[in-house]
Amino acid sequence: MSLFLVGVFVVAILAVAWGVSLYNALVRLKHSVSKAWANIDVLLKQRHEELPKLVETCKQYMQYEQATLEAVITARQAVSKAREQHDLGALGQAETGLRTGLGQLFALAENYPELKANDNFKFLQQRISALESGIADRRELYNEAVNLNNVRIEQFPDVLIARYFNFQAAQLLRFSDAQLADVDIKSLFG
Repeated sequence: MSLFLVGVFVVAILAVAWGVSLYNALVRLKHSVSKAWANIDVLLKQRHEELPKLVETCKQYMQYEQATLEAVITARQAVSKAREQHDLGALGQAETGLRTGLGQLFALAENYPELKANDNFKFLQQRISALESGIADRRELYNEAVNLNNVRIEQFPDVLIARYFNFQAAQLLRFSDAQLADVDIKSLFG
């Protein structure tokens, strides 16, 4: 009888250890998603701070391109609002608008040789381009963390722990089809 109780006790200890291990793995995944989002957020904030400098520099040279400058400013505000509200759907759309506006702004700068030669403009253009690359890289890492989290909380037996402790699926950061389409360079210079 005593050997039976020891066996039951060992099985119970192993089951608890297994449950704790699953729970801890799910917590790590949840925090990986949060960390990946925080990494994107840092770059979005940096770009948010650089854009007004770029617009001000361009305003000095591009008196006739007010609509393009205003589009960049409006898109910047939309990105900021979506980021602050953690609305990934709106962020994807706002990012599309901002990147389109920046593409047009940089293309129009080709018509202003003084602007292109301005050291501040060149620095800001390079800085924003580098931030854009960083955001794209971090978006990929974020989506990978989200995918790992979402798959894990749906797999058996993890789903039992995930449901019991109310682990939630995370949302992928997606950009609109316009963001993924090829850019018509001719129209930007036309």
